[in-house]
Amino acid sequence: MSAEAKTLANGMQHEGFIEKVKLHGELIAAGISGVLIAAGWLLDRMDANVPSIIAYLLAFIIGGFAKAKEGIEATYENKELNVEMLMIFAAVGSAIIGYWTEGAILIFIFAVSGALETYTMNKSHKEISSLMELQPEEALLIRNGIEKRVHVSELVVGDQILVKPGERVPADGMIITGHTNIDEAAITGESMPVSKSKAEEVFAGTVNLTGAITVQTTKASNETLFQKIILLVQSAQSEKSPSQLFIERFEGTYVKTVLAVVLLMMVLPHFLLGWSWEESFYRAMILLVVASPCALVASIMPATLSAISNGAKHGILVKGGVHLENLSQLEAIAFDKTGTLTKGKPEITEVFVKEGLNEEDLLWKAASIENHSNHPLAQSIVKHVKKLIKKELISPTNLEDFAGWGVKAEIDGDQWKIGKAEFVGIESVKSFADGKAEELASLGNTLVYVQINGNLSAMIALKDVVRAETKLAIDHLKKQGIYTVMLTGDSEKTAKAIAAESHVDQYFAECLPEEKVEQLKQLKKKYKTIAMVGDGINDAPALATANIGIAMGEGTDVALETADVVLMKNDLTRISEAINLSKRMNRIIKQNVIFSLTVIMLLISSNFFQLVDLPLGVIGHEGSTILVILNSLRLLKN
Repeated sequence: MSAEAKTLANGMQHEGFIEKVKLHGELIAAGISGVLIAAGWLLDRMDANVPSIIAYLLAFIIGGFAKAKEGIEATYENKELNVEMLMIFAAVGSAIIGYWTEGAILIFIFAVSGALETYTMNKSHKEISSLMELQPEEALLIRNGIEKRVHVSELVVGDQILVKPGERVPADGMIITGHTNIDEAAITGESMPVSKSKAEEVFAGTVNLTGAITVQTTKASNETLFQKIILLVQSAQSEKSPSQLFIERFEGTYVKTVLAVVLLMMVLPHFLLGWSWEESFYRAMILLVVASPCALVASIMPATLSAISNGAKHGILVKGGVHLENLSQLEAIAFDKTGTLTKGKPEITEVFVKEGLNEEDLLWKAASIENHSNHPLAQSIVKHVKKLIKKELISPTNLEDFAGWGVKAEIDGDQWKIGKAEFVGIESVKSFADGKAEELASLGNTLVYVQINGNLSAMIALKDVVRAETKLAIDHLKKQGIYTVMLTGDSEKTAKAIAAESHVDQYFAECLPEEKVEQLKQLKKKYKTIAMVGDGINDAPALATANIGIAMGEGTDVALETADVVLMKNDLTRISEAINLSKRMNRIIKQNVIFSLTVIMLLISSNFFQLVDLPLGVIGHEGSTILVILNSLRLLKN
């Protein structure tokens, strides 16, 4: 490696390290602050007063800098005091009256909560960048018979682009030449690839699986369906929750009230009650310490973290306390079908073979032919047969692939055709197996037919089967009084069959991403708190629109990043467990809040009547904090 290359590589590594430090700066500062507090306490025990005070001062500065800066800037911008400022005043007040440890601990607790808040905010923006990465940056433009790679932003409506097998479609458009299978899971959530030919529409972000196609663009790159998904996610995430709005309204009033009472206590008792100035200031400082919301902060954060930890142990990853809190208020929950209620992969459900033929031999030969196709249905057949028959597949001859229809081949002199009903003869299909085809299709099956030497010989039914735990999970949710809905991009017939099998209360079929969002908005009008469960890119806007987004652990990165809750084990029954955990957490938080407020009010009133001095006030205040933390730790138990 050259000296310049080494310098550049080292520079990039150095820059990456700096970026990581900046990203986790508040958490690092809080950690250092905690170490300094411990050092200060030990030095104080060793009667090293000056070094102890220096350690505490450093803990104040390092741990409190970020929140102090935030509080001062917010106060200047909004022209209103906030909780950050009250915590700073309380900590400084503690130091003024000689209680450095208590002041530093107040700073430390607030620094940790601020670091967690920043971390959550950083995580919430990642799904946008994940979506952006799936949008192709370049397109193969055809102009005057010449192919040229251009950036998608250069495409205009009417341009012709070539999309080769395996490539993502770079823009919305209409096929003008070619035939292929398109994986539209990114847009519609369909588990089966869709056959597309001339004059049919294709969407940006979908994957061209089999044949090369020429597409005429119908929308500019910034107006595609894929871009709409990104905008929907951004728009849904920018909306503030009712709890957040309440906190913002409450904090200004709380801070002003406490500070006003502290200032009055510095002056009024001297004139009205005959207290000395020293006594008035002393009592005011006690009030500032005992009225600081340290216990209230401890009432919520440890309980939330304990509940989140408990959930993680059981495969339920919650990205923030507010989402876990909201789970207990769920009234309705919407499920995506593919990969959520179902496994997302087609499986053989039934096989009908013409009388007189050997089923095992027929399936073995059919799988030998399908093994040369990359169609998902063909691969499902091959997988099923390989598991069923422990025999090496053979190589057929004269194999021809008819894109969108099926495959033709020769084995031992017999002419085989495997594919759609239209490929083998629609009339013979209707009477085959006592007309079972229509019944199977109504149950959500996709049918593949096998013809040998012009005679229809077998019918294979495949279906995206419902997960084993789906019915149990839906039934549990119903017992908890939660209304269940299925949203899917699949056809009406398939959706009806899966909905009945899954036990959901209601379903909506043929939903594009924006239609899923619209359905959720309608649900929001009827139910106060709703959740969405999904696993695909197409579910991202819906996950962000719902009050709570729940993703399956095997889902796409975008779904996982957009969701508020992730089911790591893909077990839908965990949703019911998460709701119970949420109810338990909220119950403990209420206990903590009531207890801590009672202690604070008792200490405040005792201070007014001169019944409590500073050490007792600190013991009461910090003791209540320890007790609520211990109560919160009960959530770690199953």
